[in-house]
Amino acid sequence: MKRLRTLSADAGIVIDVSSLPRGAQQLMKLAAAVPDKTDAHTPPKRSSFLMIVGQDAVEFLHSSGKILTFIGETTLAFLRLLRGHARLRRSDLFLIMEDCGGRALPIESLISFLVGLILAFVGAIQLELFGAQIYVADLVGIATVRIMGAIMTGIVMAGRTGGAFAAQLGTMQVNQEIDTLKTMGISPMEFLVLPRMLALAIMLPLLCLYANVMGRLGGMVVGVGLLDIDFIQYFNQTVKAVRLWDLGIGLFNSIVFGIIVALSGCMRGMECGRSW
Repeated sequence: MKRLRTLSADAGIVIDVSSLPRGAQQLMKLAAAVPDKTDAHTPPKRSSFLMIVGQDAVEFLHSSGKILTFIGETTLAFLRLLRGHARLRRSDLFLIMEDCGGRALPIESLISFLVGLILAFVGAIQLELFGAQIYVADLVGIATVRIMGAIMTGIVMAGRTGGAFAAQLGTMQVNQEIDTLKTMGISPMEFLVLPRMLALAIMLPLLCLYANVMGRLGGMVVGVGLLDIDFIQYFNQTVKAVRLWDLGIGLFNSIVFGIIVALSGCMRGMECGRSW
């Protein structure tokens, strides 16, 4: 409409809308009352490099503060648990342990077995050049027990259980269930976060032990089936190579990974916003 009026004015033509119906005249007035949007398609101004760095630094400091606050609140809740003052239900703890423990065995078996196969294949290619195929047992055993079992277990639980924790607490945040707990005087950190952290800290070492067994079985399939190593010889070489210290390192790593996965999932769920 505005363009038509501009073209008519340039040509010296007067637009007469008096003969139009009343409704059409009102529509013409509304069309003419629309503000100019010629600036809507102009590209936005680019921020300077220093401004971008400053915004990222402020956001990083803000996020770091929120993370430290969440960790501090979780630590206080754990200390109250040690004193026997924490308010959590044991039934919830056992249900979470069942969900993140026994139900995770199928995917954990597959991933750990494949990791053991891959480690054995990679080592076999190089060790065969020197006729030292027997040391595939050392490679798979030490790597799986010391770090790979804990890492793969942590990755699986981060994608499976950590995401589930974030979804559960996020849904509760959206439905105002967490606000209800606060209104009733129940700490969400004790009632929701603490059981999930304890469940993963307890179950992840057990899953790590299971991953160690499956990983060494995968390596044994390659060693016995492709490298013609005797089963008893492979087993004895694995027992000789793996020490109790290596197992302790892997279990300690798994506990740390379990706490990190639980806190990360719960924190993102608690930070979930509402759409209204």
